Amino acid sequence: MTSYIQKGALKIAPVLHQFLIQEALPGTEVTQADFWTGFEKVVAEFTPINKALLAKRDELQLKIDNFHLHNKGASFEQYKTFLQEIDYLLPTPAQSKISTENVDDEIAHIAGPQLVVPINNARYALNAVNARWGSLYDALYGTDAIGDENGQEKQGQYNPKRGQAVIKRARALLDEAAPLANGSHADSTNYNVENGELVVTLNNDSKQSLAKPSQFVGFTPSKSADQFEAILLKHNHLHIEIQFDAKHPIGSADPASIKDLLIESAITTIMDCEDSVAAVDAEDKTLVYKNWLGLMQGSLQFDMQKGGKSITRTMNPDRQYTGANNTRFSLSGRSLMFVRNVGHLMTNDAILFNDEPIFEGIMDGLITSLIAKHDLLNNSQFSNSKTGSVYIVKPKMHGPEEVAFTDALFAAIEPVIGVAKNTLKVGIMDEERRTSVNLAACIAAAKERVVFINTGFLDRTGDEIHTSMLKGPFAAKAELKARPWIHAYEKANVITGLKAGLSGKAQIGKGMWPIPDQMAAMLEAKIAHPKAGASTAWVPSPTGATLHAMHYHTVDVFSLQDTIINASDTQSFDGTDTILDIPLQGNELLSDEEIQHDLDNNVQGILGYVVRWVHQGIGCSKVPDINNVGLMEDRATLRISSQHIANWLEHGLVSEAQINASMERMAALVDEQNADDSEYIPMLPNLQSSIGFQAAHDLIFKGKDQPNGYTEPLLHERRKEMKAKLQG
Repeated sequence: MTSYIQKGALKIAPVLHQFLIQEALPGTEVTQADFWTGFEKVVAEFTPINKALLAKRDELQLKIDNFHLHNKGASFEQYKTFLQEIDYLLPTPAQSKISTENVDDEIAHIAGPQLVVPINNARYALNAVNARWGSLYDALYGTDAIGDENGQEKQGQYNPKRGQAVIKRARALLDEAAPLANGSHADSTNYNVENGELVVTLNNDSKQSLAKPSQFVGFTPSKSADQFEAILLKHNHLHIEIQFDAKHPIGSADPASIKDLLIESAITTIMDCEDSVAAVDAEDKTLVYKNWLGLMQGSLQFDMQKGGKSITRTMNPDRQYTGANNTRFSLSGRSLMFVRNVGHLMTNDAILFNDEPIFEGIMDGLITSLIAKHDLLNNSQFSNSKTGSVYIVKPKMHGPEEVAFTDALFAAIEPVIGVAKNTLKVGIMDEERRTSVNLAACIAAAKERVVFINTGFLDRTGDEIHTSMLKGPFAAKAELKARPWIHAYEKANVITGLKAGLSGKAQIGKGMWPIPDQMAAMLEAKIAHPKAGASTAWVPSPTGATLHAMHYHTVDVFSLQDTIINASDTQSFDGTDTILDIPLQGNELLSDEEIQHDLDNNVQGILGYVVRWVHQGIGCSKVPDINNVGLMEDRATLRISSQHIANWLEHGLVSEAQINASMERMAALVDEQNADDSEYIPMLPNLQSSIGFQAAHDLIFKGKDQPNGYTEPLLHERRKEMKAKLQG
């Protein structure tokens, strides 16, 4: 950066300064002078605290490393006592329930799927915010949720046998979510409203009401007035819209003229500034903030070509209905948005303070909150929060001190942007070991702001490996998911959240389904999340959200949460000892073939992700694995893979030469897998000059020394190098 705009002790990159002055600040009722004065004050106050918290991370890690080096035969009790002595493992606080106020229903009272998308990609962001409602017919027909057996495979423009399988599955959902007093929706021939109640005519000419008539909440009258366009039902706080059209190709063949079921799907979406985004400088950060502003002002759009036509994608309007009592009402057409800020570690030279890059998390906090004020002031045709709150997910916090830091930071930001105390709400990512074992204290540290906690297997596992790097060799990567510690971690997250009073006030979440093309497997596996008492869980696409929404009709999460919290073993549950059970290899040694397979799998995943991140600036994408199965990859997946190899290298399971040989072979495979991507920059033939390859090499061989095993410092350094090369 050759020039900055100076404001006191701050220096702001021109591209970011221009955006803030010309686009973000106007309409917020915050003057430029007050904003920069407040900005500088917040940065000056919180920078030294942030540095001290990072120093404490390093100090604790050094103490743990030394313990493992010098206490090879230590018992578990000795290890646990040591963690308590160094204030890594803290006492559980006296029962302290959250007191968060002004929380939107989508967070407090509706259980359903959640999307996480890179906010720097306008197309993905719009797809996600518009995924509040999804076509169940399309989701079933277009994925492997419907099998190919019995002639049901996708073929040509439409396969009637597959279509019938879709309709059968959809009618089964209606029977489950809104059953008739007698009979089945599968036998329906007509839907009508009589005296404010839904009446369904069956193929035996009988007329049936709903088993629970109150589940009928509205309708959309037809323009021709001879039928309804839609009937609206409600179950477990979620809506299902039965759509009718006798002239539609599907509706014309349906006895009841049903053309589709539109179901509430992605209830909330996290617009991500962090793990799924490659934002390394002022240009990148400005794009991140510009898209967030577009979402908050309702002006974000994306121009694209589809079917040979130019399409402009924008945010969906609210959906309009007539109630059973003939009064008009509307439902949001969009997913409620969180914004995920960057964590405490990284700095960014988009803004300097005393000529040093400022902490990116502080910058995100100030700027994303300022931008969100446009929503609070109704500077948009749409509304995000109807309760006047701003929802910020804060990742990668280590323990209650760091949560308290975020709480204090938000409290300092609120007067700068002119909003009331506790307007800024916080979502706590339970993805670091020091947070997991102190989760109750973490929640208590921000009890007036907490609206979300969730588990994240990948980052959590990466931190597990790095924290215990010197203890011994870890189990094979796939085996880690089967060890007791991860199950205790998942269970403790739910129970701790319920004990802290999150039910009915905040979300308790679960992590991502990583295989976008395997929806049948997702439908089998992911129902475990609501069955565990989680009110939301991450899915990799709008289609995934529509299918996962079916699970929240099967499981009444809030009733289940009541059952869990009142169970006799819940109050006495403490999974700490199991969570602290380090998942090392057992007595059975891995064979050379097993070690090589795990190494190749890790290396291929690292290269496949890193080369796109560094060369193309793609922070999250579907990356083919070693078996050509597309997996959703972001920095969390990279962290576990790089730390796993670093651990095996540290303990001699693999050698430097073995890793290098694997990297050369896997580089060729990754180049081959991306051969059809015209924008892909191959690593071969000269691996030494490939910046992406060298970034992957650094992540493995320098992984042990990276702060808490994070990948960001090395990725950012190499991405900047690549951008300079492309611009040069």
